[in-house]
Amino acid sequence: MNINNREIKSFFYSQYFSDGLRMSIGILIPSLVLMQFNQFDLGLTLSLGALCICVIDNPGPATHKRNSMAVGNLCLFLVAVITGFARLNVYTLGLEITLFSFVFSMFTVYGNRAASVGTSSLLIMIFMMDKALPASGVVGYSATILAGGVWYMLFSLIFFGIRPYRAAQQSLGESVADIAKFLRLKADFYIPEKDIDESYRKLVSQQIYVSQHQDAVRELLFKSRLLVKESTAGSRILVLTFVDLVDMYEQILATHYDYDYIREKYKDTGILNEVARIINHMADEVDEIAYMVLSNARSKRIIDFNLELEKLKLKIDAIDKNNQETSNLVLKKILINLRTLSESINNIYNYNKSRIAPKSTELRGDVEYTQFVTHQDYAPHIFFDNFTLGSGTFKHALRVSLVCLIGFITAKTVSLGHHSYWVLLTIIVILKPGFTLSKQRNYHRLIGTICGGVIGILILNFIPDTTAQFVFLIIFMLGSYSFSRLNYVVSVIFTTPYVLILFKLLGVGLLNVAQERIIDTLIGSSIALIASYVLFPTWEFEIIQQTLRDVIVANINYLITIAESLSGRITGTTMYKLARKDVYVKSANLSAAFERMTSEPKSKQRNVKDVHKFVVLNHILSSYIANIASGLIKRDIQQPHSDALKLVKKSITVLNESNKKLHGDNIEFNIGKAPGVTDNDKPELSAEDSLLKEQLGFINKISYDIAKITDNILQ
Repeated sequence: MNINNREIKSFFYSQYFSDGLRMSIGILIPSLVLMQFNQFDLGLTLSLGALCICVIDNPGPATHKRNSMAVGNLCLFLVAVITGFARLNVYTLGLEITLFSFVFSMFTVYGNRAASVGTSSLLIMIFMMDKALPASGVVGYSATILAGGVWYMLFSLIFFGIRPYRAAQQSLGESVADIAKFLRLKADFYIPEKDIDESYRKLVSQQIYVSQHQDAVRELLFKSRLLVKESTAGSRILVLTFVDLVDMYEQILATHYDYDYIREKYKDTGILNEVARIINHMADEVDEIAYMVLSNARSKRIIDFNLELEKLKLKIDAIDKNNQETSNLVLKKILINLRTLSESINNIYNYNKSRIAPKSTELRGDVEYTQFVTHQDYAPHIFFDNFTLGSGTFKHALRVSLVCLIGFITAKTVSLGHHSYWVLLTIIVILKPGFTLSKQRNYHRLIGTICGGVIGILILNFIPDTTAQFVFLIIFMLGSYSFSRLNYVVSVIFTTPYVLILFKLLGVGLLNVAQERIIDTLIGSSIALIASYVLFPTWEFEIIQQTLRDVIVANINYLITIAESLSGRITGTTMYKLARKDVYVKSANLSAAFERMTSEPKSKQRNVKDVHKFVVLNHILSSYIANIASGLIKRDIQQPHSDALKLVKKSITVLNESNKKLHGDNIEFNIGKAPGVTDNDKPELSAEDSLLKEQLGFINKISYDIAKITDNILQ
């Protein structure tokens, strides 16, 4: 099948399109239904309430959706009433905008879902500020908006309830596709012609998306009792697929070696290109699985990897015979990793092809899935504890508050027409806690508004038929909400003609509205960009130490699970997988912080090269730990040479020293020698133990390299 055709189909099966469809229908229905009864104005008001609440309708468990939208509706009504009365006097309206912009921006301290409640509240404030209502009509109008919000909440929950597994299935399919991209990037390391530094840059960037999607799947699966506890085949398949997917991701990370060394050693044998070819074929198979999960369909296998890996083994054996002076144990280890990866692909493929899964009692032994998701604390003191300039959220809220006041004054004095709220709307949408995201949003909104404006004007000038215009409105509306989380600039390109066509159908002048929207967007964008640079800016170099600290601590805890295993103790699967998950999440956070840093003004960048080295060293470190840990956790009894345990302890000590330099707390660990193994009575090292010792020695070296880079960053 053509790749472009597959990508288009995957989009229509994705949660992005599903969300866009749900939001568009939920917003349109009140207007379309009431238009049939000559109550179009009432329908528009209900749709306005639905539009504001749909902002909160983010992916997640049904209970979280219900609770957040319920709180959102309460805020919606209160803000609408207060704004309706405050707008009767320009000074009280200015005071309200300043105060509410601060309070609702502070909702960010409670996480993304609470932040969306704040955004929803600010949206209704902005839409109400220019609504000409007498005092007697404020409460009734606000109640109608509330009714629209409640309608959307009920509609969304029913939509979600009809197919409760679908959201998790879509998120899982997208996560599988991310792994396929990661796998292809991993293959580049085995191609001698590829630049290793550039390959690392792409790999750590993709790691951000992998981590984000895996977190989304964890929330959908493990926070839902329905999916974890229910004994149906569908729920078990979703959980088992995700568990194997994370294990497969570990195997991909575990196929990490000294690429400069193996390229130099094996570049003339052609074996590395063969490894890369097999990995790319595995990525194709993983992409096939992603489509199968998304589309809920069954498909045939592309390649028999048993045959491919057997051919690879014969080539490795041939190298052994021709080059007896050196060991090719590294190539054999890569082969083992690829076989394990192939098994994971087979498991996931078989679950989704046959629709048959083990009984719920067989779901991975002692793993406690509920421990793998974070639980947000909504205690009031968290809100007030952040009332300090040391808090990034507090500085962001102050910035939004002051900029909205400036935007309000500008809108009242400079704005061209009757839709001056577009200035404030642009500011609210663009202004984000970090400079990089604000700058990116600013650029995307400007490009999207101009391109979308041109598209809208062309359609309205050359397609005068009202029915055709309404069809375009639905298409653009659907595109706007479908791409809002996937690609912001595309979303804005759809949004602008959707708004222009809507105003045309409402009888508002076309060219005036287009000109107004573009100019107000330019004004709002300019104010937001200047403010993000001048007003209480937060630069990455100021907060990078916390991110570095987090990732070092995560790696220390990961190493401790290895030390526990090497000492002969039984390491629980849950403990090991929690440590692994923490490393993945913290490493993705570090990669994201580095990307933000490189997007900031040059004058605000500090030690960028050293931070990049730290990111790469951290990736290598966590990959080697994953390589060792995945092997050790499968052994029932550990009795290795005591030198291996010494090397692990040494690495932990070195990382602890780096953590303390970054003002972190010392991580305590108390692990003795392996039982029955003493320095005077060392067993003969097997080939496996020799490789283990070699890898642990490399981990020790990387730990020292991280310590040096940490010193450079702190200078």
